[in-house]
Amino acid sequence: MAMAVALAHFFPSSSSSRLCSLPSLRPNPLRKPAPLSCFSPASPQMDLQQGGGGGGTGERKRFVDFPYLSAPYKDMMAALVSTVESRLGSYLLPCTLPPDVQYFHNQSNTARACLHIRSGIESSPIDFIFGSWLHCELPSGALNIMSLSVYLAPSTDAPNFVLEVIQSSPTSLVVILDLPPRKDLVLHSDYLQSFYEDPQLDRHRQLLEQIPEVQPYNSPSLFLRSVISPTAMLVRAATEAGRVERMEEIVVDHVSPVAKQVLAFWLDQCAFGEREVGENERADLAKRDLVIRKKYIEIDMATNLPRLFGQEVADRVLGVIKEVFGA
Repeated sequence: MAMAVALAHFFPSSSSSRLCSLPSLRPNPLRKPAPLSCFSPASPQMDLQQGGGGGGTGERKRFVDFPYLSAPYKDMMAALVSTVESRLGSYLLPCTLPPDVQYFHNQSNTARACLHIRSGIESSPIDFIFGSWLHCELPSGALNIMSLSVYLAPSTDAPNFVLEVIQSSPTSLVVILDLPPRKDLVLHSDYLQSFYEDPQLDRHRQLLEQIPEVQPYNSPSLFLRSVISPTAMLVRAATEAGRVERMEEIVVDHVSPVAKQVLAFWLDQCAFGEREVGENERADLAKRDLVIRKKYIEIDMATNLPRLFGQEVADRVLGVIKEVFGA
């Protein structure tokens, strides 16, 4: 749910990589703001005026096309987006944004990004969904980052859902998959048990790490490490040069099934878990979410957007993001 996702690994001078969890977009836990916008996806060859700006089927189709991905990655991301929007569709609002924020690229056209946001209706437990893709041509090769995140409203304290897939080459992959907690797990051991221990979420990470080509991924971002759950799946997969088919096999046979299983659990037990909280706790949740949101903008987007897209584009996009985030 961002443009400059997990970029500290590729831009070492940056202070942070992709932040794993963004908070609720509601600056006031008791009052829902104006509908959030959807960053309509497009490619450089697509006419931004086609299909309108209103979150219709054409707009969504351009997002789920993931134009720079091979079929296994594209199929996985499209299936996850379809599951989210089919299960949550009645809780979500349509969306619009200016074309130059829906899709944007740098002056040399070597960095391109697309964003997709839909907010929840007033009575929805969903705060917003955020999907994105980023394509950047670096000296070391093409970098592709895909993300899908769903964030809950302060009316519930259940975890959010976050998936990021970072492809730095056809034979190298980083996966970040987590249900970031929204309560202190030391103070609330029942929360740890309900969302992480009882469903045995850690088994997914263990299964992935049994694959010979997969190793744990240590994010360079200390902030990311502080907000993820104990069962977060941060893994790196690397195959021998030229073995692209093996990497795609790992995606199809292992990464995709795990992502779908974790999403299914999150939808059933978190999004629709009917875990409502009182007014005082809602205010605390909104405050915590806001702190994380501001920190994310500070250490990630404000640093990496100008680096990738130039200051003019970054200012335009960040201005809209900050307004939407209430930051």
